[in-house]
Amino acid sequence: MPAPQDGPLLDEAAGRLIRPYTVSNGRTRPTAELDLLSLMMATGIEPDDPPGPEHAVALDLCEGPTTVAEIAAHLRLPAAITKILLSDLVDCGAVIAHAPAFHDMPTDRSLLEAVLDGLRRQL
Repeated sequence: MPAPQDGPLLDEAAGRLIRPYTVSNGRTRPTAELDLLSLMMATGIEPDDPPGPEHAVALDLCEGPTTVAEIAAHLRLPAAITKILLSDLVDCGAVIAHAPAFHDMPTDRSLLEAVLDGLRRQL
């Protein structure tokens, strides 16, 4: 898998060669509901239209379960733009998104107070 910093996407001296809004074709909202902790996983279905280079790298990163935040970091793109790219891949069936699993755990007040006390002692 090519590293996102290789090739035409980034220049060592100039930085990103393509503005983020260009990568998303000027779109500002994803079509799929994605959270930063949503797990993305490739389905093995190839998109009908050849994706752009950022789409291809994102698809490669989805070979194993990977969060939206991790993909954004690898692509060196804002999370909002990454969500648009990933929603394109969801729409064509190339990846599936799993919502993050949040467990309803009651907050232990004594634990929080102990953490706050420890932080105060460090300052």
